[in-house]
Amino acid sequence: MGGVALGYERLCRVIMLVATINAAFVAHTLAGAVVIGFFPSVGAAFTTYRTWMLDQDHAWRARRAWQVFHAAWRAELRGANRFGWAQAAVGALLAWDYYLANWNLLGGAVGIGVSGLLLVINAVYAVVALAAWAVRAHAEAPLGWILRAAVAVVCRARCALSMVVLLGVSAWVWSRWPGVFVAFGPSMVVGVVAASVYTFGGLPGMGVSVLGGRRKVSAGHPAAASAL
Repeated sequence: MGGVALGYERLCRVIMLVATINAAFVAHTLAGAVVIGFFPSVGAAFTTYRTWMLDQDHAWRARRAWQVFHAAWRAELRGANRFGWAQAAVGALLAWDYYLANWNLLGGAVGIGVSGLLLVINAVYAVVALAAWAVRAHAEAPLGWILRAAVAVVCRARCALSMVVLLGVSAWVWSRWPGVFVAFGPSMVVGVVAASVYTFGGLPGMGVSVLGGRRKVSAGHPAAASAL
């Protein structure tokens, strides 16, 4: 009975953490007039989840989560905007190519093949882009290292599969119960990506097992993407 009560308490604390990060995400995005505040909020959310996962004490209060998020957001104002807007530009270009492929004059198997290929490229890019934020929150490294590490992380089958499945489940839950999106929204997306990458991504210095219910932290320092 004690184990059930302890498990229930942990679940409630996780729910509170996700809700707190979501509230901080919305507040800080608005504080930055959306254009300046959104991407730092993304980076701060990943940093907050990573800090919580590596902490020996997971019994965080809402105040502590907010403080960690706020400190990370202030530190991310410049770097996250450069990183995020660069990602957004590439994503917009790929989305535009997909749109053109669907509305061009090509028909038959060629048109369907080109459209399908661009759809796959867009989906893979979205997954790699999300993983790159988790890698960036984990390591202070050059952009090239971050991108190579993000690709290496996504190439791990368990990591990519868990990300896709959890994001798909999240989208299904939002479609059935819109209130869940209001309460947890972006924080839920960041949380499932962080759990997948930090559990199965094999990042140097990050041996966290979150999805399996156990947490192990291995000592180390990110050195090179080839170490993944």
